[in-house]
Amino acid sequence: MKIPGKFVPGETVAVVAPSQSGASISQEVQDIATRRFKGMLLDVTFGKHVNEVDNFGTASIESRITDLHEAFADPNIKAILAMRGGWSANQLLRYVDWELIKQNPKIFCGFSNITMLLNAIYAKTGLVTYYGPGFSSFGQLKHFEYTLEYFKKCFMSAKPYEILPSKRWSDDNWKTDQENRTLIPNTGPRVIREGDAEGTIVGGCLCDFNLLQGTEYMPSLDGTILFLEDDIAATPQVFDRELQSLILQPDFPKVRGLVLGRFQKASGMTPELLDQIIESKKELDNIPVIVDTDFGHTEPRFTFPIGGTVSIEAKDGKVTIRLIKF
Repeated sequence: MKIPGKFVPGETVAVVAPSQSGASISQEVQDIATRRFKGMLLDVTFGKHVNEVDNFGTASIESRITDLHEAFADPNIKAILAMRGGWSANQLLRYVDWELIKQNPKIFCGFSNITMLLNAIYAKTGLVTYYGPGFSSFGQLKHFEYTLEYFKKCFMSAKPYEILPSKRWSDDNWKTDQENRTLIPNTGPRVIREGDAEGTIVGGCLCDFNLLQGTEYMPSLDGTILFLEDDIAATPQVFDRELQSLILQPDFPKVRGLVLGRFQKASGMTPELLDQIIESKKELDNIPVIVDTDFGHTEPRFTFPIGGTVSIEAKDGKVTIRLIKF
């Protein structure tokens, strides 16, 4: 396990687009995000091809790999953030220079489709990566405090900390309407299976994580605590089969715990249906299972380390999630 260094004022963050093009993000949102980083005393630079776009909504593989490699190779770059998620990050895996990343360890953060790169980098190099807000997420005009707080906790200090629930959450399309946000009271994480565990985090967006199965880019599940969420397409039926696919992996019996992020409203998932899905998986009977936590495709979201160490405790309806090494 290699943990990249934390931020120091005056350092530079590079923005790349390994999946969907940055052209899908308005200049206003990008400008707000840039100002947020400057407010943290961090400079921002952009990959040369970050706004390149083809008929599939991405840049070419060559352009995306070039930006990724240049960001890792540049000694003036401290951290790399994906502009946003998308659908095609696994196109890059055969072209990544893993030795370059090994020799130039630095923060790499994103979410959704970036799951594949985050876990592949950890599996191939041992470098801890981070499932958290993409650069475009910093373009939220309002209600960004929780996401920013836990981004700073993860990247500006090495002191272990507990992840507490947000007070409110939202599932609105803020990128097209920054003013009219619907905030929903957060009842906090919920316990389906009690227990406690400590282990290595792997996971992210389940539909993307599962695409690594059977490849050299899939991290081992041995000794892990899975942090999983899914996008708007994860109906209860889809999520059930995706989770079952992961459970069928040969090393799944060595998983120590399961933490699920919040589902989007349009997925149709309900507490009752989620309980039924979890209860139908006998492989989950003897590990703690915590759901409705603050990460995923809703806002806000905390940042967590792929390859880092976490402890979880779920008992008498109370949840404790504590990041130890990150």
